[in-house]
Amino acid sequence: MGMSLSERDELERWIEIIWDQAREFGLDPYPTHFEVVPQHVIYELGAYGLPARFSHWTFGRDYHRQKTSYEYGMSKIYEIVFNTDPCQAFLVEDNSMLSHKFVAAHVLGHCHFFKHNSYFQHTNRRMIEQMRVHAERIAEYEKQFGWREVENFLDTVMTVEMHFDPSAPLVKRKSAEQHEDDRLREGQPMNTDYDDIWNVAGRPDRPKPRARKFPEEPERDLMRFLMEYGRDLEEWQRDIIEIVRSEMLYFLPQMRTKIMNEGFASYWHEKILESLDLTSEEHWEFRRLHSSVLSPSGSRAQINPYYVGFQILKDIERRWDGVMEVGDDEETDWMGRTIARPTGEGRAKLFSVCEEDNDVTFLRRYLTDSLVKKLDLYTYKLQEVDGEKMWVVQDTDWRRVRDSMVDSMTNFGQPILTVEDGDYQRHGELYLKHAYDGKRLDLEYTERVLKNVHRLWGRPVYLESVADDKKIVLKCGDNGEITQEVA
Repeated sequence: MGMSLSERDELERWIEIIWDQAREFGLDPYPTHFEVVPQHVIYELGAYGLPARFSHWTFGRDYHRQKTSYEYGMSKIYEIVFNTDPCQAFLVEDNSMLSHKFVAAHVLGHCHFFKHNSYFQHTNRRMIEQMRVHAERIAEYEKQFGWREVENFLDTVMTVEMHFDPSAPLVKRKSAEQHEDDRLREGQPMNTDYDDIWNVAGRPDRPKPRARKFPEEPERDLMRFLMEYGRDLEEWQRDIIEIVRSEMLYFLPQMRTKIMNEGFASYWHEKILESLDLTSEEHWEFRRLHSSVLSPSGSRAQINPYYVGFQILKDIERRWDGVMEVGDDEETDWMGRTIARPTGEGRAKLFSVCEEDNDVTFLRRYLTDSLVKKLDLYTYKLQEVDGEKMWVVQDTDWRRVRDSMVDSMTNFGQPILTVEDGDYQRHGELYLKHAYDGKRLDLEYTERVLKNVHRLWGRPVYLESVADDKKIVLKCGDNGEITQEVA
């Protein structure tokens, strides 16, 4: 059942009040447009990531997972907000008026974070329009080449969609002309149209150019490399790779700041709701919602980013306001030198953290011994106990717990693969290397990736890694068969 006209008028009035209160607290969000939509629209937006995105079966799968989880009471999405200018936020029409107030305050925290966090500064704020263009191009390719052909190619590309360079938005690639200029500065001859007549009678041989590696340095942006140099790709296929890659780069800052972003928005929805003139019933509902959103995760495999981010930010505010608790360590700078404990700077410090950090630096700098105990964080492992395999606590040391959390966020939990040689053995084959960090590759995942890289590259693909302290090389040949050798 949708909202009545009077309810919409009341909601608009409260959004204005919440906006004014947020600004009074020092928040500076993008202008924000709120839209009230049915529940199914929220889950569709959550599955696709942005409106008007191209269609793919995985988005439908995620939609049905979220919808089923909601119907069985296992989870609930209260809002969706997009990093655009102006920001676009969607509220669920069946929620109570207090829920709308709660969510509106939460959204403005996100919108401030989008605007001011340094990792969002290079994102395309008009990405919704860009994704609409992407979807139209892919739909046109489906008409030209058949939807099944395009869908199968998307399946291949999306298997390697996480293998891009996270620094790509910050790196300006050199053009071919700039690379040629570099060669001249290094004293290397250029290739010219007259090479075939250079060695004429009476003249010495022209100096041979220095052998150059391709690529010159290990290339982490596998998607870009495949898009530019894949042997048998057609232009529409290169375009689809670029579409998927550019959309992943848009989502990159959100992946890098999930804990901080949700913690920051949760901090502000509490502050703003506490400042509003709520009835006793509304106050009780607010606290119930707040507790539900910030409940600790019951799963070993994941943490609740709302809960962890909120608690760390509250702890930062407390410490920078000069409020001491038992177990507090001395404040130190980045070199470990003791510094004077700050006082009265808690709110300013929160805004500073919001601007400067991502989840990795946030946890490394501000997850303390006392917080690890308070949040009941630990590492665990699968171990055989009395003949049965079960999960047991492995470590509770706060530094190792912190470092384990940080390590799990490196490259978003994906193995780092670099292109070492794009002309391996001078046969045009591709040699990749896994940045081994003590964790073995998942062979099922690896075989799927190698086969898809082979489809995109068009020649045999090799992957170097480590297993049982020995260097191994996996190869995907032209027949699609995976073989393994110990180097």
